[in-house]
Amino acid sequence: MDKKRIPLELLLLFSVFVIATCGLIYELVAGALASYLLGDSVKQFSFIIGVYLFSMGVGSYFAKFIKGNLIDKFVEIEILVGIVGGISSVVLFILFNTLAHFEAVLYLFVFFTGSLVGVEIPLLMNILKDRVQFKDLVSNVFAFDYIGALLASILFPLVLIPNLGIVKTPLFFGLINISIAIFLCFYLTKELSKPISLKVKSIGAFVFLLGLFIFSDKILSYSEEKLYGENIVYTKSSPYQRIVLTRNNREFRLYLNNNLQFSSTDEYRYHEALVHPAMSMAKNIDNVLILGGGDGFAVREVLKYKEVKKVTLVDLDGEMTQFFKTNETMRKLNQNSLSSSKVEVINKDAYIWVKENKKKFDVIIIDFPDPSNYSLGKLYSLQFYKELERLTTPDTKIVVQTTSPYFAPKSFWCIEKTINQIFPFTSAYHTYVPSFGEWGFSMASFEPINNKIYRQLPNLRYYDYDFSQMSYFNKDMKVKDVEINRLDNQILVRYFDEEWGKVQ
Repeated sequence: MDKKRIPLELLLLFSVFVIATCGLIYELVAGALASYLLGDSVKQFSFIIGVYLFSMGVGSYFAKFIKGNLIDKFVEIEILVGIVGGISSVVLFILFNTLAHFEAVLYLFVFFTGSLVGVEIPLLMNILKDRVQFKDLVSNVFAFDYIGALLASILFPLVLIPNLGIVKTPLFFGLINISIAIFLCFYLTKELSKPISLKVKSIGAFVFLLGLFIFSDKILSYSEEKLYGENIVYTKSSPYQRIVLTRNNREFRLYLNNNLQFSSTDEYRYHEALVHPAMSMAKNIDNVLILGGGDGFAVREVLKYKEVKKVTLVDLDGEMTQFFKTNETMRKLNQNSLSSSKVEVINKDAYIWVKENKKKFDVIIIDFPDPSNYSLGKLYSLQFYKELERLTTPDTKIVVQTTSPYFAPKSFWCIEKTINQIFPFTSAYHTYVPSFGEWGFSMASFEPINNKIYRQLPNLRYYDYDFSQMSYFNKDMKVKDVEINRLDNQILVRYFDEEWGKVQ
């Protein structure tokens, strides 16, 4: 008798470990997927964690009403968790572009998954209560539960998303959930009231998820083609973002977390406006720092100046820089700039790198993504510009992309005002990029920006060195009374969310 109880106890405790691991993975997938598709990762993760924990509480409460053969019920719930959690990304990707109330479906999945996971732990404790002493039961169940959660939180960003991606990861863990159910069906056949039915259900669910796992790449390609309306030529889920490159008859388009980053037909207008005003007005351009800009287009423009001796590019995402360094089509677009002997590519968080670095630069070009979430908002904060000040000389010219002064004027002037707190002379300017509309920048310096041109390149496609024309703003692009973006308030992210939310 003891020989039978010991392996059953260990088996069910191992099930607790699996439940905790899989449950947290489903929660993390929902948060990552929401931030990919909806933006504002802090808000999405906060809401999803709250809904998930609440739903676990709901499930735990209703677990006491479950009657009958508890092992049967546990196996059935394990199958349900595997199916619902496993298919979550597939369903949500497909529905994203077709449903008006997508967020409601997203949170419904989170609530249903959390409720099922919440039922499992109390159910297991009821199964084990007659087999294990209460003090050992509680400590063992929670120990295995927390260990599983720790494992999931480590594996998710470091292993699962980079290797399996956002769709295959929940499918893989759904298969693990159902594998536990299958094992229990065969191992505990004598303790089940309807073993044949449960075996058929669990094996059928396993085959279903396995089929989705095998064809998940095709399913994802189909859903992303519906989402973007163009042919997908490259996709990659890095630890930081979803990278999608599309192509149509006219152009290539790059999307990061569903946000357009460039179109190959007009990116030159953006990058010439970003790079050449500062490069032409700086007294020296020997050493240039580019923060962001992992596509290599800003580097391409900088390297057009023969005087440049060294370009340091700092971009968080190694997947991004590697793609633009090795892909033949992208190398043609950026003129193989990332492979130049003058260029050093550093894959590191720009905020951390700037804090640790002591080198001075003649020109600093900041080409971060828009401040759509708090992790990006910190890169536009007063504290960040204070750190950046250490890398400058009295002659350094700095330029920052500052989102659209037309669609997001409060965001635009918030960035401008924040920069001006550290650098006494700033000049906001803007240009028209067909893919984006009016787009803005801010140049900063410790000396007056008097539009003096030290060098000029022939044959630029767009920029004609008439900087004063770009510095004029009409009434509908001006606002007053914006706050400074500090690290502890992140007002910029709220401005950005409010303004771009109206556009969408």
